[in-house]
Amino acid sequence: MLYAAVAARSFRRFSTYRTATLAGIFTNSVFGVIYSYAYLALWHQRPDAGGYDATDAVTYVWIGQALLMTVALWGGGTTDDLADRIRTGDVAIDLYRPVSMVGWYLAGDLGRATYHVLTRGVAPTVLGLLLFRIALPGTTAAAVGFVVSLVLAVVTSFAIRFLVACSAFWLLDQTGVRTLSGVLAIFLSGMTLPLVIFPEPLRSIALALPWASYLQTPADIWLGHRAGTGIVSGIAVQALWIAVLLALCQVVLGAATRKVVVQGG
Repeated sequence: MLYAAVAARSFRRFSTYRTATLAGIFTNSVFGVIYSYAYLALWHQRPDAGGYDATDAVTYVWIGQALLMTVALWGGGTTDDLADRIRTGDVAIDLYRPVSMVGWYLAGDLGRATYHVLTRGVAPTVLGLLLFRIALPGTTAAAVGFVVSLVLAVVTSFAIRFLVACSAFWLLDQTGVRTLSGVLAIFLSGMTLPLVIFPEPLRSIALALPWASYLQTPADIWLGHRAGTGIVSGIAVQALWIAVLLALCQVVLGAATRKVVVQGG
């Protein structure tokens, strides 16, 4: 199948950057340790903040470090390639392919995410298990729900990054939009602090936005704070945002290809 081949090629491409992967694992691990002690200090003062206990808080830290590159929180992956190809005009080749451009780049991004979750996801988590008390999914439903939610998190992130990359059709350079998107993602995904400890109404607003899919929703499923219908509802919200965002990707791409002259000719 074409898209499976694209994903496999992307996996192999990212697997060649072994030194960068090892450096990333080290960096994620160091920040995991720092954040763990910071969270332990916070939860020592507020033992039930956001409905989490100290073990939940530390576990949340290491889930965040595992998903940081997997969901490409700061951008990157195939969508950065797309933005570069728009800038140079090479995107014209992509537009000539008899396949969906969104599907092509999504398949590549899923290959990238698979590589990162198996390397920069697993390795820091193992270290966290060795150094701290980390909670594991308590039920099979939680484990399966986490995996499904993680896949949806990657697709949600891809759709937003694809829209950011498409801004290059009009701006020629996605850097400013990407920076703004990264700031929003760090704050509204729960990477800075869990969204569950935000004051209302900011908490409810943040949980309803697509960035919550990046970390907060998968983490809550892992921790058991979403169980039964809570798992289903969390995944349903992720799926709804994916449908909306991917449809928007098609609309923006259609508008760009109708109205924009490709750079370079």
